[in-house]
Amino acid sequence: MTILGQSTSDPRVTIRRAGVPAAGGDCVVYWMQRSQRALDNPALDVAVRAGNELGKPVVVFFAPVPFYPHANLRHYTFLSQGIPDIAEDLRARNVGFVLRKYPDHRLLKFCEEVNPCLVVGDENPMAEPEEWRKLVAQKLTIPFWTVDSDVIVPSRLLEKQQYAAYTIRPRIKSRLAQFLVPLPNQVAEHKWESPAGLHFIEPSVGIDITEGWRIDRSVEAVRAWHGGTHAAMRLLQEFVEHKLLRYPVQRNHPEVDGTSRLSPYLHFGHIGPHTVALAVRNANVPEKTREAFLEELIVRRELAINFVRFNPDYESIAAGPSWAHATLAEHAGDPRPVQYSEAQLERGETHDPLWNAAHKQILLTGWMHNYLRMYWAKKILEWSPSPAAAYQIAVRLNDKYELDGRDPNSYEGIAWAIVGKSDRAWFDRPIFGKVRYMSFASYSKKFNSKEFIRQIDALENGLARTGHETP
Repeated sequence: MTILGQSTSDPRVTIRRAGVPAAGGDCVVYWMQRSQRALDNPALDVAVRAGNELGKPVVVFFAPVPFYPHANLRHYTFLSQGIPDIAEDLRARNVGFVLRKYPDHRLLKFCEEVNPCLVVGDENPMAEPEEWRKLVAQKLTIPFWTVDSDVIVPSRLLEKQQYAAYTIRPRIKSRLAQFLVPLPNQVAEHKWESPAGLHFIEPSVGIDITEGWRIDRSVEAVRAWHGGTHAAMRLLQEFVEHKLLRYPVQRNHPEVDGTSRLSPYLHFGHIGPHTVALAVRNANVPEKTREAFLEELIVRRELAINFVRFNPDYESIAAGPSWAHATLAEHAGDPRPVQYSEAQLERGETHDPLWNAAHKQILLTGWMHNYLRMYWAKKILEWSPSPAAAYQIAVRLNDKYELDGRDPNSYEGIAWAIVGKSDRAWFDRPIFGKVRYMSFASYSKKFNSKEFIRQIDALENGLARTGHETP
């Protein structure tokens, strides 16, 4: 990467606004949004390297807003819990941190106050955040770069939407030796000194960034999770030391939960995929065990990111392949023996005890075991008046209650379940056509569903006894 030559050979970096870093600038600004961490953050690494080469300090600008798509109190609470960790870890790298919030959230105003020579941001494949970056590129008068900092293999190298895991897998694996390497985590050589009178919010423990905001507060924060890089690192250590060895056997057993439970932290950027992948790769477990986990973390996760990056219809049924649209259309008039309203589904009031338990898991904890997410979405298709309605219901419920909702993984999973994305045609049957079908009987044979249902019932009863209101 050549900083002063205004070019870069790093495929993670996109030059949004070209030009030579302003000679009279006082700092490098990193506009933090998706990658909310100071550890193993390629966007921050680029900013620090640029600052060191230019002889300038680096400051992170982080400014949450109340209008982030589909976010509510549950999501903002988890985000807030991560802020003190960001501040502490940035201090260790000699990087400044300015926290502001809506309505004092504008990057351009902040740049006027601190006079940067370069602005670096992180990328986000979702539609609305991408539009924010395009707007910033139009309005800034200095160079603006964004960095693909939440994947292992840079998304641009995949060039187009990949059909399924078997098409993306060889493309990713051929690049792993190049990109799955320890990140530099350089320390800034020039310490940031805040200009006199610069306004910022103290990033203290217990901070409530939502104070004064008009947001959806009907979905309360959860006790099962605490946001932040430090909590994520503890969870990762616990997984590697106590769960990874049995991951291939237990990952599809919700009653045991042999998963890492890191998806909320990956969604908010409190931990990055490099941190997780390298910890697993270096673990003292059989190679097949490492491969099983890295397949999910890298191949499957980056397939989802690829889907959202290259398919503008990711939030609607239009995202599906043509064969699925054709077969679902053929069965559009099939009788639905059982139908539930969205309100009934949202409360978890169906005849299916496994589906109810899976849904209550997200109501109560903000997270659903990955093996159940497929079944959850499939049944919404079966019980809704149309596939299009089912898709929208699944998206709305997922985005509202899941801590790791509003995420490429969620949208790709819903598209897989309802409209055959990344899947193949199966045997023709009512309602589903050739889209893969799942039943309570077949699913319950694969794990101890009765024990899982019992656990969720006990959780619900326990929370009720302690006065914790369910959504």
